[in-house]
Amino acid sequence: MGKSLSDRVLATPSAYARQHYLYVQEIGTLTSMEPHISSRENISSYLFLTVIQGEGYLTYRGKKHFIRAGDCVYINCRNQYAHESTAEHPWTLMWVHFNGNGADDFYKAYQEQERGSIFHPANAAAFTDSLTDLFGLMQEKPSLMELSAHKYLTDLITLCFLENRAEAGEGRDLSPKLVQVRKYLEEHYQEKISLEELSGLFFISKYHLSREYKKKYGITIGSDLTGRRISHAKSLLRFSDSSIEEIALLCGFADAGYFIKVFKKAENMTPLEYRRKW
Repeated sequence: MGKSLSDRVLATPSAYARQHYLYVQEIGTLTSMEPHISSRENISSYLFLTVIQGEGYLTYRGKKHFIRAGDCVYINCRNQYAHESTAEHPWTLMWVHFNGNGADDFYKAYQEQERGSIFHPANAAAFTDSLTDLFGLMQEKPSLMELSAHKYLTDLITLCFLENRAEAGEGRDLSPKLVQVRKYLEEHYQEKISLEELSGLFFISKYHLSREYKKKYGITIGSDLTGRRISHAKSLLRFSDSSIEEIALLCGFADAGYFIKVFKKAENMTPLEYRRKW
């Protein structure tokens, strides 16, 4: 009897998919019949897997982790990794190896937000459903398969960000305050707002506030505030007759010159060009 039973699809993406999409390299299911170690490294790939049933061990970057039914794994396969089912409770896994346009940036952002490589989501069915649909797609090979695969892979990565919030300890206690900070930015974007002011208003050290805000929302406070100001400015440019100088002040910019500079950097056009085009 073999050490495992597996059903998999190996895929070779088109040149267009390699350049423009996230694409599947391999996807499948595996049921372990007896313990054996599967080890790899230096693969240009990312791996997402979920344990359907049973339990075992994942070794990643030199650290061994116990994983069980319901756990999910999202790792960079350029690093060494290995996994092994236990003999007492053999596991069944679903997995996908993928790569492509944006894969490196997604994973970098995931790491910067200090999310774990292994997590136990509240809604494991969302992951298994996406994997099952993606597996079926790769087996059937319909038209627009690669575009649809890109969509499923993006969904999986989004689920990893949403389900693995890692808000333990101090981070969890701070979460309601971060929501209040974000609401404050939306309500006071017209005013001059500094990190020091927010720190005093919400009784959080500015360094801790800055770090935890980016971890929770994936964006710095400054970038979030600027984005809100630009969005409100775009609305005024389209639906009011206010001058550029008036819009700058109404949206919290110190002067029209600075507003034009920030707007052009964000939209790749000046406010007047935006008004004419939209």
